Amino acid sequence: MTDLPALPSMPVTGFQLASALTVTTVPAFITGSWDDGMPVLWVNEAFVQLGGVGVTDLELLGPHALLALVEDDPNRAAAQNDLREGRPMRRIVSTRRRDGGTTWLQVDVTPLPSPDGLAHVWVGVTTDVSEYVDQQAAQLASLEVERRQRADLDLIAQTTELLGDLEYPFALRDIADLLRSLVPWAGFYLNDDGLVFAEGVDVASPPSGRGRRHARYVPDRWQGDHLEDAPSTLPAPASAGTDRVQDLLDGVVDGPVHLDLQREYPPLSASGWLRRDLLRRVVDETGAIPRRVVVHAVAGRRRVLGILVTWTSGSGGPLGGTPEPEHLYTVIEVVARRAGTAVDNARLYAREHRLAEALQRAMLPEQAEVTGLDVWTYYAPNAEHAQVGGDWYDVLQISEDTVGLVIGDVVGHDVEAAAAMGQLRSVVRAYAYELTTPGIVLHRVDQLVAGMRVPRPASLVYAALHHAAEDDSWFLEYTRAGHLPPLLLRDGEVRSLAASSGMLVGFGGDVRTTAHEELRRGDVLLFYTDGLIERRDRSLKVGLDALVDMSSRITARDAAGVGEELLSRLADAPEDDVAIVVVRVPDPEADARVTALSPRSRRWLLPSEPASIGRARHAVLRTCQAWGLPDSAAAELVVSELVANGVLHGWGNIALRLFDTGDGLRIEVEDANPAPPVATDGHPNRLGGFGMQIVERLADWGWRPAGSGKLVWAKLRPVPAAATPPED
Repeated sequence: MTDLPALPSMPVTGFQLASALTVTTVPAFITGSWDDGMPVLWVNEAFVQLGGVGVTDLELLGPHALLALVEDDPNRAAAQNDLREGRPMRRIVSTRRRDGGTTWLQVDVTPLPSPDGLAHVWVGVTTDVSEYVDQQAAQLASLEVERRQRADLDLIAQTTELLGDLEYPFALRDIADLLRSLVPWAGFYLNDDGLVFAEGVDVASPPSGRGRRHARYVPDRWQGDHLEDAPSTLPAPASAGTDRVQDLLDGVVDGPVHLDLQREYPPLSASGWLRRDLLRRVVDETGAIPRRVVVHAVAGRRRVLGILVTWTSGSGGPLGGTPEPEHLYTVIEVVARRAGTAVDNARLYAREHRLAEALQRAMLPEQAEVTGLDVWTYYAPNAEHAQVGGDWYDVLQISEDTVGLVIGDVVGHDVEAAAAMGQLRSVVRAYAYELTTPGIVLHRVDQLVAGMRVPRPASLVYAALHHAAEDDSWFLEYTRAGHLPPLLLRDGEVRSLAASSGMLVGFGGDVRTTAHEELRRGDVLLFYTDGLIERRDRSLKVGLDALVDMSSRITARDAAGVGEELLSRLADAPEDDVAIVVVRVPDPEADARVTALSPRSRRWLLPSEPASIGRARHAVLRTCQAWGLPDSAAAELVVSELVANGVLHGWGNIALRLFDTGDGLRIEVEDANPAPPVATDGHPNRLGGFGMQIVERLADWGWRPAGSGKLVWAKLRPVPAAATPPED
């Protein structure tokens, strides 16, 4: 590469330099020293055009005239220090143009050399950087908008996650806490014939259905309108009376609306009640008094379920009274809408759950008691399917010498499955009492079900046990409709009763066949549904083989013991509904020779309803008789009190467990309420309240957390030996 020839240097005269500064389009100026007030000595034409002032105009402004032209310089003190010390200075400042606009300038001021080294004269130039500043401001604003949007999306995502588990008792409180990162205070109120501050959603308590009104306020009895509309950034609601919070609950206005807390409202109105509650609640939590709050509707599918109240900085208070950005109301509105949908879904699910569970409980029989047989029954719906299933059993005392038994399974885990189960149960019951032979009963069921159009396929086993009074023997007849075969346990051997199989219920065209089996004393019949043995990681045949193997190793001598051993070994993690019926033909001679072995256990899963108290008493009496335990009356009383407490104060199912520890009976009752039991001195002016005192008199007791609830245990004290009466 060839070097270019150097240009000859041309001397520049002082006149040429002065002319260059004068004609340049870059605004320039010359001033005196800082100590003299930096008087402006000269400015060029570009400076005059930029600022609209010349030297004469600047002289009229007095000392440091150029500083008066600066509109915005956050580093003014540092700049003045540089000028005072004689150092070059560069700053970006704003100044007002003649047309009223603002111009951003980069100002460079440099001292001219002097023999004494002091800054007596300064020369300065300015550059218009308004375009650069505007671009930078636009970029910063864009980044701020993006940051705010990400923060809003993150808040909405966290809200959605909390709404995914409304069984958590503080879900709404945690959502309000999230909103308090944007506003000074936020809170939810749910409405069911009255606004109530809500930290969570109690899906266990169904809405009363009495309406949307907060109280019995009549608008015509109150004059004046003290509720303001929302700010102009929000949709303007229509005027609809004086109680705008009630209008929001009624769906008359879409909202949101502002509630002025410095004004009075009708005493019985929703607005008046909300104002009083907010003044107390917000002051207690924040120590400040808001002037206004914004009220958003928390709407479900068909009606407004409650409200979300937010105290924003624009509503008055310690954060000032500037209007809120529109995005804030958008975020709050999205949170309120999602909360309403989630609450509505949770209540709808809980309502369907309660309906199906009540339907199923009404259809399932209580523990069957039949003459001459030892019968134990068990039913547990799969918790993954909301405790709703299609499995069922029935034990019928058809006559003094005939017992009918049916166990079945309807496909599905919903209300439709439970309804189909109820239909089939009613049909089988009707024909069982009318007819005696199982094959004929099932054939008639097929004919009727085919015309009923039951929406779900089902399988079942129907059996009839006949008693011969002359020799106290039992005879079994049974038929199957696509169901797993029952098992016969006899002297340590297990046999599958696989005869008389057929198609599912409703698909048997021909008359069903009936199988027969002679029963002996001590024989055990096991009827079950596939939930006992079916698992995802093994085939049904493998599960059936495991059931046969486990049944052959059972050592219990009573029906409840057989069932408990099967449950403990096979039903620890069921993946489907489980129904079991165990029937044992008593053997008085052999049973009398058996020595009770400890520990032994029994368990029952009872619905949380008053009828479970009687069933629990009956269960403990039978168990004490089977185990040969004394003082069954005390055990009955303790069980009655513990189960009654679970029914009265708990929810969900109640688990009852009995243990023979060798030195006494241990009773355990588990429910879903985590609150501990408390021994009281009774309830003033009414009966009751002495339950735990009764338990304390008869047993040692305690409690511990269990799952999401608690387990209360009681161990009966040994019965003292009766004193020997003195001899005469």
